[in-house]
Amino acid sequence: MSIDSLRFRVNLASSSLASALRTGIGINADPAATKPAKLLKLYEFEGCPYCRLVREALTELDLDAMIYPCPKGGKRFRPTVTRLGGKTQFPWLVDPNTGEQMYESMDIIAYLFETYGERPLPVKWRIGALQKFGSSITGIARGMGGMQARPSAPPAKPLQLYSFESSPFARLVRDLLCELEISYVLRSAGRTRVSDWVPPAMRDALNMQSDPDQKNRKALLERAGRVSIPYLVDPNTGTEMAESEDIIRYLTATYAVA
Repeated sequence: MSIDSLRFRVNLASSSLASALRTGIGINADPAATKPAKLLKLYEFEGCPYCRLVREALTELDLDAMIYPCPKGGKRFRPTVTRLGGKTQFPWLVDPNTGEQMYESMDIIAYLFETYGERPLPVKWRIGALQKFGSSITGIARGMGGMQARPSAPPAKPLQLYSFESSPFARLVRDLLCELEISYVLRSAGRTRVSDWVPPAMRDALNMQSDPDQKNRKALLERAGRVSIPYLVDPNTGTEMAESEDIIRYLTATYAVA
């Protein structure tokens, strides 16, 4: 086993622990009543516990967003937040559909449920202090993953990533995208059916047919012939791929600068 493969397995173990600590949040989708016509813009970084809460809400509401990674030491998108928002604080949401701009994770979540969910804020999100504490504990499992900026060559066009927040495999890809400060369209692909919980390899072995009803899972099935999360689309090179270890290898070879 190579050093890179060993490192991947260690990271996957800690990512799986992080998912377990969030006790099921950021997995299932209950789609919002209204979908924004223009992509939401979220300035955040993967290792931030408060940003994690907003990404969990995006999965739950089945909302896509343009992600602008702002890791510590990052210089690509962080200055935008300071210049336009007035302070370097994360997460920072910009909604081009309504003109709203806001900090504070719980305020953002309440806004998303009110504006797009069109339903009462779930009880778990009303206990903001508890959710912030739980997310902070979860972050300990990931150490410095998705925290510090690394040199990279920015792609001309944003990438697309099919993901749901608590996927331990997708988290590793998002960590790297964040560290490399590579913006991407987050295609939320939370689970809505029992069959969505069956791993792709098991579906293949049992010759099970995927029949998703979530929009991005349906799109992914049409696009790739199967639903496997994460799934990366890079319009700059025409590359599309599943399998987190392969995606990490590709991103590192294509965009990381030694």
